Amino acid sequence: MSLRVFVVVGAKGGVGASSLAMKLVETLPSDGPRYIVDADLAGRRAMAVWYEVAQELDLGRVAGSPAVATKGKLTVVELARSYEDGFVVSADAVAAFAAKLPSSGLVVVDAPQPFAATVRPFMVNAARVVVLSEPTLLGVGAAQSMLAALDRFGVPKSHVAFTLFDLRNTPELHAREIQDSLKIPVAGELPTPRDRHFGRAFAKLADTLAASPDPGPLTTLRASTAKPIGDRRFAARPDLDAPEPQSFPGSSSNASIFAAPPQGADFKANEKLKTELHAAMLTKIDFMAAARADTDEKKLAELRQQVDTIANEFLASRSDVTSAEQASHIRHEVIEEALGLGPLESLLCESDITEIMVNGHANVYVERRGNIEQTAKQFVDDGQVRLVIERIIAPLGRRLDESSPMVDARLPDGSRVNAIIAPLAIDGPTLTIRRFGTKRFGIDDMLAVGSITPPVLDFLRAAVEARLNIVVSGGTGSGKTTLLNALSTFIPRRDRIVTIEDAAELKLVQPHVVRLESRPPNLEGKGAVLIRDLVRNSLRMRPDRIVVGECRGGEALDMLQAMNTGHDGSLTTVHANSARDALSRIETMVLMAGFELPVRAIREQIAGAVDIIVQVSRLRDGSRRVVGVSEVVGMEGDVVTMQELVRYRQRGVDAQGTVIGDFEPCGVQPNCLTRFEELGIPYDSVTFQASPIQRAEAAWLR
Repeated sequence: MSLRVFVVVGAKGGVGASSLAMKLVETLPSDGPRYIVDADLAGRRAMAVWYEVAQELDLGRVAGSPAVATKGKLTVVELARSYEDGFVVSADAVAAFAAKLPSSGLVVVDAPQPFAATVRPFMVNAARVVVLSEPTLLGVGAAQSMLAALDRFGVPKSHVAFTLFDLRNTPELHAREIQDSLKIPVAGELPTPRDRHFGRAFAKLADTLAASPDPGPLTTLRASTAKPIGDRRFAARPDLDAPEPQSFPGSSSNASIFAAPPQGADFKANEKLKTELHAAMLTKIDFMAAARADTDEKKLAELRQQVDTIANEFLASRSDVTSAEQASHIRHEVIEEALGLGPLESLLCESDITEIMVNGHANVYVERRGNIEQTAKQFVDDGQVRLVIERIIAPLGRRLDESSPMVDARLPDGSRVNAIIAPLAIDGPTLTIRRFGTKRFGIDDMLAVGSITPPVLDFLRAAVEARLNIVVSGGTGSGKTTLLNALSTFIPRRDRIVTIEDAAELKLVQPHVVRLESRPPNLEGKGAVLIRDLVRNSLRMRPDRIVVGECRGGEALDMLQAMNTGHDGSLTTVHANSARDALSRIETMVLMAGFELPVRAIREQIAGAVDIIVQVSRLRDGSRRVVGVSEVVGMEGDVVTMQELVRYRQRGVDAQGTVIGDFEPCGVQPNCLTRFEELGIPYDSVTFQASPIQRAEAAWLR
């Protein structure tokens, strides 16, 4: 058997391409070495984290060239470890690496989207290009663009193994519908990995790929696609230069629905038409009842057919619809919004949006790079906002009405949702979505934007490995959960971790994770399961570590008791403006547990349980940074004593309004260094030594 190459690419982000690539490299037959190539140029490092070879990859790395590390019988190849690396990696270096591959074996490539020249050396010899899509309207739209990009790249349809992966268990379309629409056969259908039929479906796909004949090299393959693909930002931002409409040879006449939308005056006209079409649909279809109902596939298909019919009749009756392309585009977007999250659908596809805020039906704001701006998006009325909220909370078993006018929930990608309605919200339903998206903001990302420095990160890495109990403290939107997610990557993969949250948003990469989520009361006011109940229950689940997304009440007492009774190495977050405030906040939350405990006893519990407090803050320019690391060292009288190890000192702002500052050690050696030495954890103790200038300043102050 000769060397066989398979390229896996997701039609859009978050469809499971990386996980499928890893399963394929472990499953497909091979009579030689196995290679998994992480060709992601954004530097998310999925393979490095999963196979625990990040350090090995970095040791042998040469700038602009692939890095290689071996894990058992598998060789991991990584093109970029950071976003910056993605710009300097050389296509020639990748081609040189590919030329040195053995004559037999297996290579599976997790390809980037959009395609780049760096993937060409693997595409040339690929036995099959596995295009992964989800069975939804949005997935089909992205798949259409991806197939068009493959065509521009020079890959014939005979080389494509089009695969459906229902990762989130939210099917909207049948395989036959998708196959007829895209005019390409479906090579495999994968249900959600939780489905008992997943193993059989994956084995069938692997057999199909293994039986694929070698087509020979694609000598006419182009250097890259002509234009970027899959970018839907233009739907919400008409000020950007939109790409030319894309088409796929042999597709149906409806291919134009995936083209870029119009701009300027045409954009405003289309938005007006969409709003009127939404209003027409709301008069004929009870979307609220449909959202609340536990609908099956047949009912969903009937609802989709109703929406389609109303849209066609409305557009056919309008004289201001000037072309079939315009009608197709409006129809597609309205159907997607009517069956999804309305005007928010396109905003959720913009990766640079971190927060979406709906203040009544007429005002939609977003946060980009720390700055809030108003969008042109609007809902038809408050009823449509309620419909969108209902669509989010219905699958989670939550409710929102006058008796319970506030609710917390989450989207399938983990984004946090809060909604509040009348009589509490005076100006209409208010919806806030904290985006978490499909891209995990990891350690390298934090280093790249200056949120933390390598020495501080190295100390926190050692602290997590040494099983110190860490509290991340900060204000709302300061990046507490993001840092907690990043720190969790340092937890050894062998540990059993229990995560406890109000709305599940943590994304741990370890294989042995138990995720628990609290539950609100039902219509009778019964059945509530609080964070505190879950913390107590987790102690009976044999956890190595407990991670509480946020302590905000009496669960703080149970968390302290867990930290003091053998469950060290736990992580949590609290809302506080400083490390000292964090201790006071924990003390207050313990009192909320309802026990008449002496203050000294509470403080002794805190001093014995908490080891490190990491303070994060959102600065005036919108950036989020670690601004201090403090160590809890014990008690002096009735006071919990701490020592500050490192702080962020702001020096001013530049001409663009960007905060200028740097991290400086406080000249204190942490007490926990002894624990690092006892456990053999590598760490450079020079990190927290004061600089000569700092020592001189201290001497002058004395």
